[in-house]
Amino acid sequence: MAGAGGGGCGGGGGGGVRDLDALEGVRSIVLKPSESLDEGRFTRIAGADFNDAGLGLSGLLASLATTGFQASNLGDAVDVVNQMLDWRLSHEKPREDCDEAELDPTYRESVKCKIFLGFTSNLVSSGIRDVVRFLVQHHMVDVIVTTAGGIEEDLIKCLAPTYRGEFSLPGTLLRSKGLNRIGNLLVPNDNYCKFENWIMPLFDQMLQEQSTENVWTPSKVIARLGKEINDESSYLYWAYKASLCAWFSCFCFHFFSHIMLENVADIRLMNGEAIHATPRKTGIIVLGGGLPKHHICNANMFRNGADYAVYINTAQEFDGSDSGAQPDEAVSWGKIKGSAKPVKGILYGSYDIVHPLFG
Repeated sequence: MAGAGGGGCGGGGGGGVRDLDALEGVRSIVLKPSESLDEGRFTRIAGADFNDAGLGLSGLLASLATTGFQASNLGDAVDVVNQMLDWRLSHEKPREDCDEAELDPTYRESVKCKIFLGFTSNLVSSGIRDVVRFLVQHHMVDVIVTTAGGIEEDLIKCLAPTYRGEFSLPGTLLRSKGLNRIGNLLVPNDNYCKFENWIMPLFDQMLQEQSTENVWTPSKVIARLGKEINDESSYLYWAYKASLCAWFSCFCFHFFSHIMLENVADIRLMNGEAIHATPRKTGIIVLGGGLPKHHICNANMFRNGADYAVYINTAQEFDGSDSGAQPDEAVSWGKIKGSAKPVKGILYGSYDIVHPLFG
């Protein structure tokens, strides 16, 4: 019995040593010492302090960058947009080949970043239309690119309102009532009838003018529509007032099919806005994807890339679409400069929530 007991103790002792070795191994893994993070490079995470009575909107927006997750991407987007708005030629050293006029301090302080804004039509259906109108009205953007729906919806809202509904409202029921659903928005079919009644006589007149004197490009058509609608709630009206319509380039004009449009001239015009921007920097803000994103980025490719870029969309890149492409893909094409700090923010976020915060 003693011998058996002694053998048992010996076995137990060996097992104990192995257990201690295993425990030390676990400790070395779980309690692995960390490298120190340089706080000059890494920002401490901290949210907004709502006990601070002076926090305000600016303080709340500033706190986003240190909040983490998608909020930090939004904070970065706010920062990049502010860089676009704040940049002046006076911040740069004069080029060696610049002329005498470019050396003038007053001139250098007056030269701002040229900002391209692209957006999809669904945003105009929503309240983001009013944000776009504000930006155009106050000359905060220089080049606007949208699709036919982005024009159509702006004009329709001058004639009749859009209403809030629910995403779950059944299509069959709505169809029986003459109501069209865009997400959780409701557009009465009468709105489109009013639009047709307003625009068709204008198109007939433009067609007659075209046969005698005018060559219509999309931007010229849009300028005409902005003038004719004469409604301060319309971003097209303010674009016309600010002469921004010269820089519109809109595609897929399904309701302009009976007017011959010269698209090539507008493509050259928009590309020229990027090519001849020097000595200005250029910035890109794209809400959504599709053609507006493609054409804005393409134009900036002709100047070896934009200096600033912010994408706001919900698309992902796995299908190889331009809509979902990350900014770094645009860098590979020369559409965004490699030295730029582009942001896709909020990554997979909803731009109807995000854009008003930094717009």
